Amino acid sequence: MDLIIRNARLTAAGPGDPLVDIGVDGGRIVAVQPKLQAEGPVHDAGGHLVSPGLVESHFHLDKALIVDRVPMQPDRMKRDHMERTASIKHTFTAEDIYDRARRTLEQSLLHGVTHMRTQVEVDPNVGLLGFEAIEQLKKDYAWAIDIQSCVFLQEGWTGVAGADENLVSCLDRGAPVVGGGIRYDTDGPGQVRRVFELAKQYDIDVDFHLDGGYETGSLDYPQVCDLTEAIGWQGRVAFGHGSKYSCMPVARQKAIGKRLGEAGVSLAVLPATDLFNAGRHMEHSVIRGVTDANTLIEQGANCTISTNNVLNPFTPLGDCSLTRIVNLYANVVQRYGPQDLATCFEMITDRAARALRLPRYGIAVGNDADLVVWGEDTPGDVVAKAALPLAGFKRGRRLFSRRSPVLERP
Repeated sequence: MDLIIRNARLTAAGPGDPLVDIGVDGGRIVAVQPKLQAEGPVHDAGGHLVSPGLVESHFHLDKALIVDRVPMQPDRMKRDHMERTASIKHTFTAEDIYDRARRTLEQSLLHGVTHMRTQVEVDPNVGLLGFEAIEQLKKDYAWAIDIQSCVFLQEGWTGVAGADENLVSCLDRGAPVVGGGIRYDTDGPGQVRRVFELAKQYDIDVDFHLDGGYETGSLDYPQVCDLTEAIGWQGRVAFGHGSKYSCMPVARQKAIGKRLGEAGVSLAVLPATDLFNAGRHMEHSVIRGVTDANTLIEQGANCTISTNNVLNPFTPLGDCSLTRIVNLYANVVQRYGPQDLATCFEMITDRAARALRLPRYGIAVGNDADLVVWGEDTPGDVVAKAALPLAGFKRGRRLFSRRSPVLERP
């Protein structure tokens, strides 16, 4: 065999379940059983958790690492993140986008990410530079990660010269996901209809930015659910943010969770960005703006947790640790204990894989050997401690290793 991970504890293991060995050959898992009788290079998990690779379900590689290049924001109560970002897009080059995305991607790899859906802006002020840079990055790092590009227009679509043409050009060149930034369009419902029209025409998946903010009188998810069902796209539609739902009574949140579940529409909660941007109209008792995805899941919805932005005006902090993001989420929505935290871990693994419709994902015979070894025993421990992974493998090839720190006693 090409690799044997011995003494592994799986995510679904109970207290009395035996440890297992995971055999890998040709990039695929060929055995999952106790005391596997086989030869090959060995990685000893030491009785700790081994999980599938982490999944970033909603990311922005193309505008990462620009916080030091945009104008500062002197007023905490001002919300001008998009404007400050747009003000420097004319300085972007393909080389610049590629380099920033590469550095960000490598940090994600070192934190256990093996799959990513990245949003790619193709507004006229940046053109196809981001799409082309990410497509090249996708090829160059195929040995380490599978990347899905979702092309969309951040700054408006309706009536914007060249916008539709840019997006359609990317779809003609094989972009697998189409999205939208509804909030900044003069005709949000019209943009939603156009996205679904293109999704059906090109037979591709959909991923919106939707229902951000705090004003709950106007919501976009009902139209998205209705159109998803109308064209039979259940399981192929997702959206990020949904922070408005955090401003609603639990009964309304439950109704949203039920509707999303019925329509097969997934929500990516983006804790770092939504927490940083929430309540900028408030001087005190500031709202959190992070929706409790666990509540929605309890009603049948599929939800994920993702990083979204790293070191840009929308999210000027971050280190690409997805476990830090999920730990932040659990703190903000006040979830704890083995069951709640196991659900949180699912949102960066199995549930995220479902949202991205990943084939051959998970620790089972026949699946790709995308594996992460932890120094903890349970998914809940990983979330509670914002644990760093100790080793990662992509299709059985070691991506990284990390030593646990050792206290040097006198």
